[in-house]
Amino acid sequence: MTKWKRLTSTAGIAVLVLLGSGCGQNRFQQEVETEKVAVKLARHMAEGEYEVISTAELKVLLEKKPEMVLVDAMPYEASFRKQHISGAVQFLFPKGTMETWDSGETAGKSEEEYEALLGEDKDKLVVVYCGFTACGRSHNAALWARRKGYKNVKRYPGGIYAWKGMGLPTVAAE
Repeated sequence: MTKWKRLTSTAGIAVLVLLGSGCGQNRFQQEVETEKVAVKLARHMAEGEYEVISTAELKVLLEKKPEMVLVDAMPYEASFRKQHISGAVQFLFPKGTMETWDSGETAGKSEEEYEALLGEDKDKLVVVYCGFTACGRSHNAALWARRKGYKNVKRYPGGIYAWKGMGLPTVAAE
């Protein structure tokens, strides 16, 4: 047996073993993971007193070009600079729930800077997003918008992954 045939045979056996041993998720295991994310999202919504918006709803909303602020809560260099939803502004938030404002977790930015980014109109629509549903950055962005008195706050939990998953365009920072 040649070296190449041994290598491909070994790789094929390894894949079969991994799939058969439970390393590949079946639909029941996938549902457990989906449930964890859904419960976390529901608890975040209750805590933050904000609504959620789907990818399709955000797409339609953006086509109407309403007066709003779209906040990307991802890191600038690792994410926003490379890709974001057109019209979004960037303000970094941490993944874990931010109970008190810690400028170290927001790239040295203050509450006042976040409020200035959102604007003076507390009734203006604010939509926040991050990477994907399980990411907590958008929760923090929505939570703190509500704490600053903004009344019309929506979280787009699918984030940039769902946006791209729907084949929608992104832009890079200029």
